[in-house]
Amino acid sequence: MGLQPLEFSDCYLDSPWFRERIRAHEAELERTNKFIKELIKDGKNLIAATKSLSAAQRKFAHSLRDFKFEFIGDAETDDERCIDASLREFSNFLKNLEEQREIMALSVTETLIKPLEKFRKEQLGAVKEEKKKFDKETEKNYSLIDKHLNLSAKKKDSHLQEADIQVEQNRQHFYELSLEYVCKLQEIQERKKFEFVEPMLSFFQGMFTFYHQGHELAKDFNHYKMELQINIQNTRNRFEGTRSEVEELMNKIRQNPKDHKRASQFTAEGYLYVQEKRPAPFGSSWVKHYCMYRKAAKKFNIIPFEHRSGGKLGDGEVFYLKECTKRHTDSIDRRFCFDVEAADRPGVSLTMQAFSEEERKQWLEALGGKEALFHSFNRAIVPRPEGSAQLDKMGFTILRKCISAVETRGINDQGLYRVVGVSSKVQRLLSMLMDVKTCNEVDLENSIDWEVKTITSALKQYLRSLPEPLMTYELHGDFIVPAKSGSPESRVNAIHFLVHKLPEKNKEMLDILVKHLTNVSNHSKQNLMTVANLGVVFGPTLMRPQEETVAAIMDLKFQNIVVEILIENHEKIFRTLPDATFPEPVSLSPSPPNAPPRQSKRQGQRTKRPVAVYNLCLELEDGDSPNPPKEDTPPSSLDSLSSPSPTTATVPGPPGPDKNHLLADGGSFGDWTSTGANLQGTWLARRDSERQEGPDSTELCQAAVAPGP
Repeated sequence: MGLQPLEFSDCYLDSPWFRERIRAHEAELERTNKFIKELIKDGKNLIAATKSLSAAQRKFAHSLRDFKFEFIGDAETDDERCIDASLREFSNFLKNLEEQREIMALSVTETLIKPLEKFRKEQLGAVKEEKKKFDKETEKNYSLIDKHLNLSAKKKDSHLQEADIQVEQNRQHFYELSLEYVCKLQEIQERKKFEFVEPMLSFFQGMFTFYHQGHELAKDFNHYKMELQINIQNTRNRFEGTRSEVEELMNKIRQNPKDHKRASQFTAEGYLYVQEKRPAPFGSSWVKHYCMYRKAAKKFNIIPFEHRSGGKLGDGEVFYLKECTKRHTDSIDRRFCFDVEAADRPGVSLTMQAFSEEERKQWLEALGGKEALFHSFNRAIVPRPEGSAQLDKMGFTILRKCISAVETRGINDQGLYRVVGVSSKVQRLLSMLMDVKTCNEVDLENSIDWEVKTITSALKQYLRSLPEPLMTYELHGDFIVPAKSGSPESRVNAIHFLVHKLPEKNKEMLDILVKHLTNVSNHSKQNLMTVANLGVVFGPTLMRPQEETVAAIMDLKFQNIVVEILIENHEKIFRTLPDATFPEPVSLSPSPPNAPPRQSKRQGQRTKRPVAVYNLCLELEDGDSPNPPKEDTPPSSLDSLSSPSPTTATVPGPPGPDKNHLLADGGSFGDWTSTGANLQGTWLARRDSERQEGPDSTELCQAAVAPGP
């Protein structure tokens, strides 16, 4: 049961039960006062914590803004530039969020703290003052009554009458004060319900406004988020492909390092210990130097360098070589030594020590010493061994037969050109196609003996077996340059120009192939092979550097972009003539491209572009190959980003329960991130279509995921 009402008539009786009811009302107001006081304290702590959180968020945003990724090589892809700019975008997002948080913190002060403090001080404080007066008048009234009742009856009547009037007046004043106090007590009990709750409502309204603003910021950020997810997935897929190439090169160099030394401007270079003579009795010391020698100019550079001191580089010395002489152990108590004499210091020799006898012989050969071996420090670029495949009439026949069979039988097969065939079958098919006697007998369109994956693998194997790539060694570097910089239009124009510089047979075969790949990409809703996926597969097939180096492998992602541009602009590039002059690509500014506009995208209003992340998991059991093969570089998850403008085609998941599933357009970002952890673009089958998987061992596990809004 709640508080009992205070009747005004009871003020005149002032019974003990009336006093009990008054004390109950007073206790409730005291409890309310303490609660509001604690609530105000907690509210101030909340504001302080909010400000601390805001300061930490701003510091975090500041750290994001100041960091910049470095990249390997001389250029970044559009994806990498967008990823680089993403940290600043995150910083701006947090900054905008904290501005809204500051507004919320200010609203807490204005809508909650100040109204509660005002209610506590003005309303509850006024009741406290009334209570003090009431208690004081109560004491005064009953004291006066006690004193009056103790008056002697023998007093004069006039004195007694005067005392009666005074007591009556005091009692009337007490009753009036009691009435006002009772009225105030009941008034404040009713008033506190809205005076207290109304500020709380305003507080929660401010908090909901903050969260709503955050939701609006998230919706505005959603378009950029989706674009960035594409950039990240494309970059991850390209990284996987580049990593497999780097590992392959590393293993080649590990097996035979001498054959993979880089071409250098120096005839010989490497570390040597140089004897530094000191005055007696200190003897001499041996200091490690990095030495470089140009035979044509007989110029010798030596630079002291000590790894153990953190890589401290000393002052170098340059001299011109006069002669070099081998030192024998009977003349010096060290092995692998030789003397060099500078042209400007006749008679003064400098003793050097190599790391081994083999290295000493190489230095003697390079320096013109007496024991010279016919061995070069820097190998010439080793040409790739020529395969049996040739760019001739037979080659065009092979290409056309394979393309016709693929478009007739397997244009909608998922993972087309990604799923590889059995190595032995691929080699047998390619041998039959390259044999004049058996080529016409092979029926690829109607025969069930040859699977589509065997045909596609044979086609790729033929292209990789050519003496040089279809887009030639000579123009390799020229094709890479526009992919690294310039506007989308300038990139297309530059590649258009370069394609028409190819030899006629190369251009004709490239035209046939790219037209086919364009058709494949047009069926990407079924086969999941978007333009970017095809770029990842055919980039290393159509283009490759003449010398394998890490720097060249880092350009693999730009090879993919070149192929993407060819596919996207096939009609223009192969059906029209380019400008007469080579279009210089417009250099990109160091600053990253502008982020996509932060506009709220409702369902059906988003910029359309393919969103399927293609991830094939292949189990390999090749009975013909002892080692598991490496598959082609992982497919890019989404459509080509060779130009910033998105394409207009979408890639929903294929129908049927066994096909890939696309998340609904309204899926959450959490759905994307939780699923995206599994979408590494990693294939259990590795690169090179000439290494194939077992006949019945391909278990296709696919995931096509649309990022949430």
